[in-house]
Amino acid sequence: MIRFILKGIINDRSRSLLPVIVVSIGVLLTVVMFCWIRGIMGESVRMNANFTTGHLKVMTRAYQKDAEQMPNDLSIIGVNDQLKRLRNAYPGLDWVKRIRFGGLIDFPDSAGETRAQGPVVCWGMDLLSPNSKEGNRFNLAESLVKGRLPAKPGDALISDLFASKFYIRPGDSFTLLGTTMDGGMAFKNLIVSGTIRFGSSALDRGAIIADISDIQLALGMNDAAGEILGFFDTGNYDNDQATSDASSFNDNFKALKDEYSPVMVRLRDQSGMAEFIDYVNSIGSVMIIIFMVAMSIVLWNAGLLGGLRRYNEFGVRLAMGEDKGHIYRTLIYEAFFIGAIGSILGTIIGMGISWYLQSVGINISGFMKNSSLLMPSVARAEITSSAWYIGFVPGLFSIVLGNALSGIGIYKRQTAQLFKDLEA
Repeated sequence: MIRFILKGIINDRSRSLLPVIVVSIGVLLTVVMFCWIRGIMGESVRMNANFTTGHLKVMTRAYQKDAEQMPNDLSIIGVNDQLKRLRNAYPGLDWVKRIRFGGLIDFPDSAGETRAQGPVVCWGMDLLSPNSKEGNRFNLAESLVKGRLPAKPGDALISDLFASKFYIRPGDSFTLLGTTMDGGMAFKNLIVSGTIRFGSSALDRGAIIADISDIQLALGMNDAAGEILGFFDTGNYDNDQATSDASSFNDNFKALKDEYSPVMVRLRDQSGMAEFIDYVNSIGSVMIIIFMVAMSIVLWNAGLLGGLRRYNEFGVRLAMGEDKGHIYRTLIYEAFFIGAIGSILGTIIGMGISWYLQSVGINISGFMKNSSLLMPSVARAEITSSAWYIGFVPGLFSIVLGNALSGIGIYKRQTAQLFKDLEA
């Protein structure tokens, strides 16, 4: 039976070519769009985790209430001891201390007067320790445009767009102005070791990265930090493990009423990331449903047209004594094989296009000039294991459904009318 059906599909191209093309195109679009959206959204989650949220974050309860304002006056005191405890209690994560704040940078001219000045967002992180992974999380080596990475205290990186705007070059000195932990004015002279392109318009407009020891000295935060971030060794966010770790940590401090007691929060609990992650996880299902419905309608119509063209064929088969149910089942089997062929072709072509988009990407920075979101400026697809089979769901189901609906007409044929139909 299977061999007979396959021969019919191959030999009668007028019956199978159009459905195969329609299924292939639908599966191709499903695969490419799935990989494309997963790539953009997945990279956005990773960027937010690496830059701001971590997979887990420890801060004081008071700091948590106004975390978006980066209130370093509510920072963790004794951060080094807290860091050691976290590393011992949760060895499956890489724990790092960071300081974030908004400030002002001032570049002097040869006479010492202000040549350029502008607001910036500053990160203080461990850049100089030999085993630090912070540079990799910010992709500093690949993002470096001019100069070199910080190699000694006093070095800092600034965004290349900001540097180009004010004609700043590596080696230029500047003064970083901010607010100390105690509320006073902070001044720190630093040297531009290099310029970087973050890949996010929100950061490229003005950002600084310096070693955390320099920032602690500038802000009067000796043995203090605003946040301690934890990253899973796998590099991917594990919500179940994050929930377990956060619950066990917070249970130890639940009875304390001190607003400066530490609290651990998951990536999902920060900056609206819960809705964003849920959207990323559900987008594949939504796409499948949309394409499945659309292709089912198209293939249903194609099945109806094919059924009309094969009206006499079905009549002859019924006149020869073939059971209606058998004809209907062979129609479904035929649709399944056509769907499988179209799904395989569509998946192969779609994966090829997705691989190209993953390798090269498309520059979308022109659409994000005024964006304040941490989104990559080069949108790339991401090929996952799901992409290899996700197209088969709409590819198989839609054509089977379309033929099942159109094949109902077989049961409406009246045997008494067969010879009249054939004579006509």
